[in-house]
Amino acid sequence: MDTRWRAGWTLGWALIGVAALFVAWSAVLAWSGSAAGSGHGAHDRAVAAAVTSAPNQTRTYFVSADVVTWDYAPQGRNLITGQPFGDVENTYVRPGPDRIGSRYKKCLYRGYTDSSFRTLAPSDPTLGFLGPVIRAQVGDQLVVVFRNTCPFATSIHPHGVFYAKNAEGAPYNDGTSGGDKADDAVPTGGTFTYRWQVPDRAGPGPMDGSSVMWMYHSHTDEVSDTYAGLIGAMEITARGQAKPDGSPLDVDREFFAMFLVANENNSPFLSANMAGLSNPPDPGDEDFEESNLMHSINGYVYGNGPLFSMRNGQKVRWYVMSMGTEVDLHTPHWHGNTVTVNGMRTDVLSLLPAEMVAANMTPDDNGIWLFHCHVNDHITAGMLARYQVTS
Repeated sequence: MDTRWRAGWTLGWALIGVAALFVAWSAVLAWSGSAAGSGHGAHDRAVAAAVTSAPNQTRTYFVSADVVTWDYAPQGRNLITGQPFGDVENTYVRPGPDRIGSRYKKCLYRGYTDSSFRTLAPSDPTLGFLGPVIRAQVGDQLVVVFRNTCPFATSIHPHGVFYAKNAEGAPYNDGTSGGDKADDAVPTGGTFTYRWQVPDRAGPGPMDGSSVMWMYHSHTDEVSDTYAGLIGAMEITARGQAKPDGSPLDVDREFFAMFLVANENNSPFLSANMAGLSNPPDPGDEDFEESNLMHSINGYVYGNGPLFSMRNGQKVRWYVMSMGTEVDLHTPHWHGNTVTVNGMRTDVLSLLPAEMVAANMTPDDNGIWLFHCHVNDHITAGMLARYQVTS
């Protein structure tokens, strides 16, 4: 009896496991195929175009680390409430004799059209201060020609893709020397060309959709560099499922959102940002430090970034990530619509620092909706944005 019971128990759990995998896989397939009848036809056209998906290739990007003056609140008011900034908001955004306000000198990744670095490449305004999206499909090679114009050494360190030690972009005691260290800290005015491969393990896994997101960032002085603003996103699409630009054929709209308490106190530009203050405080003053904690989504607070805009019934993929420290425990929440992540339905995600999540949405509820972190302190401090669904 005991042996039969154990055999039955083992078989029962095996059947439950198979059933769970079937349900999850069915959910993924349902999302991929549910565009039929949406009225817009973009998904159907994408599927029909799959026979002409982009071949494997070498994709070259020209990226520069540039000094930029960034405004976390360029509209000058709380666009979530539709009202002027009040006392709470002004803790973070109002300039004064002893306060920096919403405008900070930063070092940001920017995309260019060629190696002359004269012409900026087109960019989606919703990216805010994120670097250009680097796209590829499984089987491609990525070549990133990098220039550094910031007043300190920087690098590009990628997540997920395959890189040799001479293209890791991170200085530490790794047993290498000489030319294998040139990628770790590109000096001011210097250039370096990173070469990364995109093998199967860099692309979607068994429970993913047609694409995944990885981040890239400077790792020369990782904490200081990322607070300076040197962070961007990479999108890797499954083999044979990419449009010519590397994005997935079965997605109509895609958005990238980084939730970050940008600690400008730890930026290498703190002294420069304080230089214009007529009554500069002690940098260690607690109220001053709090004023420099910018609770941002893509570098915007209190809804000051562009609307994330989509149409009802479109296949939308949100790539959501975080960075930072222990305060960067975020719970992104969409009002009005839901998403699926690995086949499970939700409207709230959980993010730890450096975590990356792809969430699929087929919006069915028109309107302008909140998209925000659900942590109470982060709501108060302005980690709020909006998205819009139209017919």
